[in-house]
Amino acid sequence: MKRLTIGTRGSDLALWQANFIKDKLASIGIEADIKIIKTQGDKILNLRLDKLEGKGFFTKELEEELLGATIDIAVHSHKDLPTVHPAGLTIAAVTEREDPSELLLILKDCVDVTKRLSLKHGAMVGTSSNRRTAQLLALRPDLNIEDLRGNVPTRIGKLRDENYDAIMIAKAGVNRLQIDLSEFHIEVVDTTELVPAPAQGALAVQIRDNDHELFEALQQINHSETVEQIAVERKVLNLFEGGCHMPLGCYCKKENGQYEVWTSKAETAEDFPDRLFFRVPTLEGLAERIVAKFSKDRKRPSKVFISREIGEHSYFRKALEKNNIEIEGRSLIRTFPIVNVLDPFYLKNIDWIFFSSRNAVEYFFKLKPTLSKRMKFGVVGRGSEDALRKYGELADYVGESGDIKEVADDFAALVGGQTVLFPRALDSLLSIQKSLKEDTKIIDLPIYETVVEENIDRTSADVLIFTSPSNVDAYFATNLLEHGQQVIAIGNSTGKKFDEMGVTYCLPYSPDEIGLSEAVFGIDIK
Repeated sequence: MKRLTIGTRGSDLALWQANFIKDKLASIGIEADIKIIKTQGDKILNLRLDKLEGKGFFTKELEEELLGATIDIAVHSHKDLPTVHPAGLTIAAVTEREDPSELLLILKDCVDVTKRLSLKHGAMVGTSSNRRTAQLLALRPDLNIEDLRGNVPTRIGKLRDENYDAIMIAKAGVNRLQIDLSEFHIEVVDTTELVPAPAQGALAVQIRDNDHELFEALQQINHSETVEQIAVERKVLNLFEGGCHMPLGCYCKKENGQYEVWTSKAETAEDFPDRLFFRVPTLEGLAERIVAKFSKDRKRPSKVFISREIGEHSYFRKALEKNNIEIEGRSLIRTFPIVNVLDPFYLKNIDWIFFSSRNAVEYFFKLKPTLSKRMKFGVVGRGSEDALRKYGELADYVGESGDIKEVADDFAALVGGQTVLFPRALDSLLSIQKSLKEDTKIIDLPIYETVVEENIDRTSADVLIFTSPSNVDAYFATNLLEHGQQVIAIGNSTGKKFDEMGVTYCLPYSPDEIGLSEAVFGIDIK
């Protein structure tokens, strides 16, 4: 095959991507040169991305040169590509996806670990993405979002010059450029917390569709698993008829033979996004099912019961009230401390402290423990993580999944051979402890007990959410499900109660307010 020409934008990241593909081609015996091409998005730096005319403002000029045969290959960040290809061009290969998470880079004097995302109240955050803006403001409505343009080093330079308190950028770009960020506080914002753009982290290798020999050769560097997953994400984008400035996040991954897909969609950057999670065995028809869930005509629940008090400004309340869903929040249990003074023995030679609930965090810190700096913290989910932050501590391990067995196995792999303290409820199921390896030393510390309320009033809500096994026991001691009522269980241990009762239930991906919001949004009322 002849020596090829690769067309690319001229930024550091674009050149890294082009050289990455050049090296991939060399590995299969194809030599190539690189040609730098300026795009509309590179030339116009004084407008927000969503104000630029049309779509494909980082790709159009590359595609024109490809059609004109002045280059043979165009390398793109896949998320920048319009969902409809110009006639005569095709995507011949997609690379294995880099980590699609977001990074929040924060000036160290703007850090407040007691707040979500470790950002001080009212911080100014730079981003040019409507998708990031909508999801950030949903998590932290006090933030001030300001437009941020430029390539990755330029954006980081603007933060270094203190034009912003923090900026949000894709982790993939930082990983690829191996940028030293030690001067900043770094928050990795997981894909389950802030949903990435469709195809974020993947590279697209575009060629002329009549270049059959090159197409066949490029199949050697094509990552088929990434292709099938981003195809769902981009089809969702296409069905919504959105360009890359639409406040839409969609992320698909394969886990244990199942496809897990998160979608976040807002009308504008300032609108509170609706979120949806699907776990399915096949991708067939999935994009259409996702888009149908966002239809304004779909019949949603009118009232949701949850066995927990819900704060006036909570994420869950805002997500439901946006869709005119009434919330009935009341706890069916009471908790009491059973330890009033903490014996210093419990904190000797501790490597980790693991909390399996927000109550465990609250009751432990009420004991005013003296902690050493070497201690690390593990929590079962983001609710416990937020509770821990209130005491000025950051979690070193956060179980993102609502599957407690999965969380337990992940944590066990992390703490082998170390000593772990478990402050817990007296009637805890000890799910995490039972999964730890034999060489892990467990220090058990029951610090509170749960008492079930009696004679609980039934609810007429369409959807009932139960946040613990104790709450299930309390409600069903005197009540039965009414016809048509649907159940959400916050995690496996709560779900087991319903398995024993023969009740069908839905399990959210994550046992926090985002996960519960996704689960409620996905429910249809007949």
